[in-house]
Amino acid sequence: MTSLPNLLTLSRIFVIPILVVLFYLPGDGARWAACVLFSAAGITDFFDGYLARSSGRVSAFGRFLDPIADKLMVATAILILVATGAISGWMVLPALIILIREILVSGLREFLAELNVGVPVSRLSKWKTALQMVALGFLIVGTAAPSWIPAVSIGEAGLWVAAALTIVTGYDYLVTGLRHMREEPEGEAPKTAPPGPARRP
Repeated sequence: MTSLPNLLTLSRIFVIPILVVLFYLPGDGARWAACVLFSAAGITDFFDGYLARSSGRVSAFGRFLDPIADKLMVATAILILVATGAISGWMVLPALIILIREILVSGLREFLAELNVGVPVSRLSKWKTALQMVALGFLIVGTAAPSWIPAVSIGEAGLWVAAALTIVTGYDYLVTGLRHMREEPEGEAPKTAPPGPARRP
Protein backbone atom coordinates (compact mmCIF):
# COMPACT_ATOMS: atom_id res chain seq x y z
CA MET A 1 0.00 0.00 0.00
CA THR A 2 2.94 2.33 0.65
CA SER A 3 4.69 1.65 -2.66
CA LEU A 4 5.09 4.65 -4.98
CA PRO A 5 2.58 3.42 -7.60
CA ASN A 6 -0.08 2.90 -4.93
CA LEU A 7 0.65 6.27 -3.35
CA LEU A 8 0.18 7.94 -6.74
CA THR A 9 -3.14 6.15 -7.11
CA LEU A 10 -4.22 7.21 -3.63
CA SER A 11 -3.25 10.82 -4.40
CA ARG A 12 -6.03 10.97 -7.00
CA ILE A 13 -8.52 10.24 -4.24
CA PHE A 14 -6.96 12.60 -1.71
CA VAL A 15 -7.16 15.61 -4.06
CA ILE A 16 -10.93 15.25 -4.57
CA PRO A 17 -11.92 17.33 -1.48
CA ILE A 18 -9.46 20.04 -2.54
CA LEU A 19 -10.96 20.09 -6.03
CA VAL A 20 -14.46 20.50 -4.61
CA VAL A 21 -13.35 23.46 -2.50
CA LEU A 22 -11.57 25.10 -5.45
CA PHE A 23 -14.69 24.75 -7.62
CA TYR A 24 -16.67 26.90 -5.22
CA LEU A 25 -14.03 29.55 -4.60
CA PRO A 26 -14.60 32.74 -6.60
CA GLY A 27 -12.17 34.07 -9.17
CA ASP A 28 -10.31 32.79 -12.21
CA GLY A 29 -7.33 31.77 -10.10
CA ALA A 30 -9.34 29.09 -8.35
CA ARG A 31 -10.46 27.69 -11.71
CA TRP A 32 -6.88 27.51 -12.96
CA ALA A 33 -5.72 25.93 -9.71
CA ALA A 34 -8.46 23.32 -9.97
CA CYS A 35 -7.47 22.60 -13.58
CA VAL A 36 -3.78 22.20 -12.69
CA LEU A 37 -4.60 19.92 -9.76
CA PHE A 38 -7.03 17.85 -11.83
CA SER A 39 -4.52 17.55 -14.69
CA ALA A 40 -1.71 16.55 -12.33
CA ALA A 41 -3.94 13.89 -10.79
CA GLY A 42 -4.81 12.64 -14.27
CA ILE A 43 -1.12 12.35 -15.20
CA THR A 44 -0.55 10.09 -12.19
CA ASP A 45 -2.92 7.62 -13.86
CA PHE A 46 -0.20 6.95 -16.41
CA PHE A 47 2.76 6.94 -14.07
CA ASP A 48 1.32 4.65 -11.39
CA GLY A 49 0.72 1.86 -13.88
CA TYR A 50 4.03 2.45 -15.67
CA LEU A 51 6.03 2.42 -12.45
CA ALA A 52 4.23 -0.66 -11.15
CA ARG A 53 4.95 -2.62 -14.33
CA SER A 54 8.53 -1.42 -14.78
CA SER A 55 9.47 -2.17 -11.17
CA GLY A 56 7.56 -5.45 -11.03
CA ARG A 57 5.41 -4.17 -8.15
CA VAL A 58 1.97 -4.74 -9.63
CA SER A 59 -0.27 -5.50 -6.65
CA ALA A 60 -3.84 -6.66 -6.16
CA PHE A 61 -4.47 -3.50 -4.16
CA GLY A 62 -3.28 -1.33 -7.04
CA ARG A 63 -5.35 -3.20 -9.62
CA PHE A 64 -8.39 -2.80 -7.37
CA LEU A 65 -7.90 0.87 -6.51
CA ASP A 66 -6.71 2.29 -9.85
CA PRO A 67 -10.05 2.13 -11.73
CA ILE A 68 -11.89 3.29 -8.61
CA ALA A 69 -9.67 6.38 -8.32
CA ASP A 70 -10.28 7.21 -11.99
CA LYS A 71 -14.04 6.85 -11.64
CA LEU A 72 -14.15 8.98 -8.49
CA MET A 73 -12.13 11.74 -10.17
CA VAL A 74 -14.28 11.79 -13.29
CA ALA A 75 -17.60 11.52 -11.43
CA THR A 76 -16.64 14.31 -9.03
CA ALA A 77 -15.62 16.66 -11.84
CA ILE A 78 -18.78 15.95 -13.85
CA LEU A 79 -21.15 16.38 -10.90
CA ILE A 80 -19.52 19.61 -9.77
CA LEU A 81 -19.49 21.02 -13.32
CA VAL A 82 -23.20 20.22 -13.63
CA ALA A 83 -23.93 21.71 -10.19
CA THR A 84 -22.13 24.95 -11.06
CA GLY A 85 -23.75 25.22 -14.50
CA ALA A 86 -20.54 24.69 -16.48
CA ILE A 87 -22.24 21.62 -17.98
CA SER A 88 -25.87 22.28 -18.87
CA GLY A 89 -28.46 21.73 -21.56
CA TRP A 90 -27.55 19.08 -24.12
CA MET A 91 -24.07 18.74 -22.61
CA VAL A 92 -25.63 16.86 -19.70
CA LEU A 93 -26.28 13.98 -22.11
CA PRO A 94 -22.63 12.93 -22.74
CA ALA A 95 -21.89 13.47 -19.05
CA LEU A 96 -24.79 11.15 -18.18
CA ILE A 97 -23.61 8.53 -20.69
CA ILE A 98 -20.16 8.53 -19.09
CA LEU A 99 -21.55 8.11 -15.58
CA ILE A 100 -23.95 5.34 -16.61
CA ARG A 101 -21.14 3.47 -18.34
CA GLU A 102 -18.94 3.67 -15.25
CA ILE A 103 -21.71 2.21 -13.07
CA LEU A 104 -22.40 -0.52 -15.64
CA VAL A 105 -18.74 -1.53 -15.91
CA SER A 106 -18.36 -1.56 -12.13
CA GLY A 107 -21.31 -3.95 -11.86
CA LEU A 108 -19.95 -6.19 -14.60
CA ARG A 109 -16.51 -6.29 -13.00
CA GLU A 110 -18.09 -7.31 -9.69
CA PHE A 111 -20.08 -10.07 -11.38
CA LEU A 112 -17.09 -11.38 -13.34
CA ALA A 113 -14.92 -11.27 -10.22
CA GLU A 114 -17.29 -13.80 -8.62
CA LEU A 115 -16.53 -16.08 -11.57
CA ASN A 116 -12.79 -15.46 -11.19
CA VAL A 117 -12.75 -13.75 -14.60
CA GLY A 118 -10.55 -10.72 -15.03
CA VAL A 119 -11.33 -8.01 -17.56
CA PRO A 120 -8.17 -6.24 -18.74
CA VAL A 121 -8.40 -2.57 -19.62
CA SER A 122 -8.27 -2.15 -23.39
CA ARG A 123 -6.11 0.41 -25.17
CA LEU A 124 -9.25 2.15 -26.44
CA SER A 125 -10.54 2.41 -22.88
CA LYS A 126 -7.27 4.05 -21.84
CA TRP A 127 -7.64 6.59 -24.64
CA LYS A 128 -11.21 7.20 -23.53
CA THR A 129 -10.06 7.93 -19.99
CA ALA A 130 -7.31 10.27 -21.21
CA LEU A 131 -9.75 12.16 -23.44
CA GLN A 132 -12.22 12.49 -20.58
CA MET A 133 -9.53 14.02 -18.38
CA VAL A 134 -8.48 16.50 -21.08
CA ALA A 135 -12.07 17.52 -21.88
CA LEU A 136 -12.96 17.96 -18.22
CA GLY A 137 -9.79 19.97 -17.66
CA PHE A 138 -10.84 22.47 -20.34
CA LEU A 139 -14.36 22.65 -18.90
CA ILE A 140 -12.96 23.26 -15.42
CA VAL A 141 -11.07 26.31 -16.71
CA GLY A 142 -14.06 27.36 -18.77
CA THR A 143 -14.46 31.09 -19.21
CA ALA A 144 -11.38 31.75 -17.08
CA ALA A 145 -9.23 30.84 -20.08
CA PRO A 146 -7.86 33.62 -22.32
CA SER A 147 -10.16 34.73 -25.14
CA TRP A 148 -7.90 33.11 -27.77
CA ILE A 149 -8.38 29.68 -26.15
CA PRO A 150 -11.92 28.34 -26.77
CA ALA A 151 -11.73 26.21 -23.64
CA VAL A 152 -15.48 25.64 -23.35
CA SER A 153 -15.86 24.56 -27.00
CA ILE A 154 -12.84 22.27 -26.81
CA GLY A 155 -14.10 20.73 -23.58
CA GLU A 156 -17.61 20.17 -24.92
CA ALA A 157 -16.35 18.61 -28.17
CA GLY A 158 -13.98 16.38 -26.24
CA LEU A 159 -16.75 15.28 -23.89
CA TRP A 160 -18.96 14.22 -26.83
CA VAL A 161 -16.11 12.20 -28.35
CA ALA A 162 -15.35 10.65 -24.95
CA ALA A 163 -19.02 9.70 -24.60
CA ALA A 164 -18.90 7.98 -28.00
CA LEU A 165 -15.81 6.01 -26.96
CA THR A 166 -17.56 5.28 -23.68
CA ILE A 167 -20.42 3.58 -25.55
CA VAL A 168 -18.00 1.49 -27.64
CA THR A 169 -15.87 0.33 -24.71
CA GLY A 170 -18.94 -0.18 -22.50
CA TYR A 171 -20.47 -2.40 -25.17
CA ASP A 172 -17.29 -4.52 -25.26
CA TYR A 173 -17.48 -5.02 -21.49
CA LEU A 174 -21.19 -5.85 -21.72
CA VAL A 175 -20.61 -8.48 -24.43
CA THR A 176 -17.91 -10.09 -22.29
CA GLY A 177 -20.22 -10.14 -19.27
CA LEU A 178 -23.15 -11.60 -21.21
CA ARG A 179 -20.94 -14.31 -22.70
CA HIS A 180 -19.87 -15.46 -19.25
CA MET A 181 -23.47 -15.29 -18.03
CA ARG A 182 -24.51 -17.70 -20.78
CA GLU A 183 -21.59 -20.00 -19.99
CA GLU A 184 -22.52 -20.20 -16.29
CA PRO A 185 -24.60 -23.36 -15.66
CA GLU A 186 -28.23 -22.63 -14.89
CA GLY A 187 -29.32 -23.13 -11.32
CA GLU A 188 -25.78 -22.90 -10.04
CA ALA A 189 -25.71 -20.43 -7.19
CA PRO A 190 -22.75 -18.06 -6.88
CA LYS A 191 -20.07 -19.14 -4.48
CA THR A 192 -20.70 -17.60 -1.09
CA ALA A 193 -19.72 -18.29 2.47
CA PRO A 194 -21.47 -21.33 4.00
CA PRO A 195 -24.64 -20.37 5.89
CA GLY A 196 -24.67 -20.44 9.65
CA PRO A 197 -26.84 -22.78 11.69
CA ALA A 198 -30.53 -22.48 10.94
CA ARG A 199 -32.62 -20.76 13.56
CA ARG A 200 -35.47 -22.65 15.11
CA PRO A 201 -38.92 -21.11 14.67
